[in-house]
Amino acid sequence: MKPNMSSQNVFTLINPQNGNLAFKILPFDDNSHFDHLQRNNYYSLIWVTKGKGKVKADFAEHHFEENSLLAFSPYQPFMLCVNEPIEGIAIHFHPDFYCIHMHQKEVSCNGVLFNNIYQPPYVQVTEQASQTFNMVIDQMKAEIQNAELAQYELLISYLKIFLITASRLKTEQFEEMKSVPDSKEPLILQSLKDAIELNFKTKHSAGNYAELLNISPKALAKLSKNYFNKTLTDLISERIIIEAKRELYLTNKTVKEIAYELGYDDEHYFSRFFKTNADVSPQMYRETVGFGKIEA
Repeated sequence: MKPNMSSQNVFTLINPQNGNLAFKILPFDDNSHFDHLQRNNYYSLIWVTKGKGKVKADFAEHHFEENSLLAFSPYQPFMLCVNEPIEGIAIHFHPDFYCIHMHQKEVSCNGVLFNNIYQPPYVQVTEQASQTFNMVIDQMKAEIQNAELAQYELLISYLKIFLITASRLKTEQFEEMKSVPDSKEPLILQSLKDAIELNFKTKHSAGNYAELLNISPKALAKLSKNYFNKTLTDLISERIIIEAKRELYLTNKTVKEIAYELGYDDEHYFSRFFKTNADVSPQMYRETVGFGKIEA
C-alpha cells in the first residue's frame, strides 16, 4: 500500500495493483464533499462532530444531529443537506482493503451499520465512543505515515475496533429505543421483516407480502412508510440489491446465474433493475468494487 498525504491532514493509502483508493482518513470543515449525490465504490464512515442536517440515502430522508456517525456501503446513493457548517472526519475503505461480508463473524457490522434497510444509516456517538474513535483515528494516522512491517494488519485491527464500537453502539441504541412505549413498531412489521428475509428471492411485489401477512396492501404500505420511512417496494428492492451486490463480490457466478437465483428469468431485466437502483451495471460493480471470492 502506498501512502499519500499531499493534502493537509488527509491520509490516503492507494492500492498499488490498480491505483485505486484502499483506505482514507478525511477531516472536513464544510459540506463540500457530501453536498452532491455520492455513489462510491467503497465504504464510507462519516462522523459529524459539529453541525446537523438531513441525509438523503437510498429512498429515504432522515435528520441527523451533531455527533452522528453515518455509514454507507459501496454504490449506496447518499448526500448531506445542511443549513449550517458541519465539521468532522470521514473514513473510506474499499472492500479489497477490508470486506465486511468476509469478516462478518469478527465484526458483525453488516446488517447493523451497513446494509440495514429498516433503520436510519447513522448512530448517535456517545462521549465514551467519541474517546475511542479519536484514539483509534490517531493510531490510524500514525500508522499510515509509518509504512513499517505489518502496517496493513495494524490498520485493519484499528478499523475493526472502530466498526465494533459503532456496531455495539447502534445495537444498544436500537434496543433502548424499542423499550420506549410510543416507539414500538407493530408486531406485523416484524413479521414483514421475516417475510422479506425468507421470500425476497421469489416474491418481488408489495402485494405478495400483503397476501402472506393477510393484511390489505394499502394498510401494509402505510405502516411501512410510517415506521421505515420507505415504501414496501423500496424495502424489497433494497434487499434484493444488497444480496446481488454480495453475490457479485463474493462469488464467481455469472450475472445470469445471480439473476436466476434472485427470481429473475430475464438477465437483461435484472441488469436494468440493478442499474436503476445502484446506478451502475452488475458487471461494472464487480469490476470497480472488486472480486473477493471466498476460499472454498
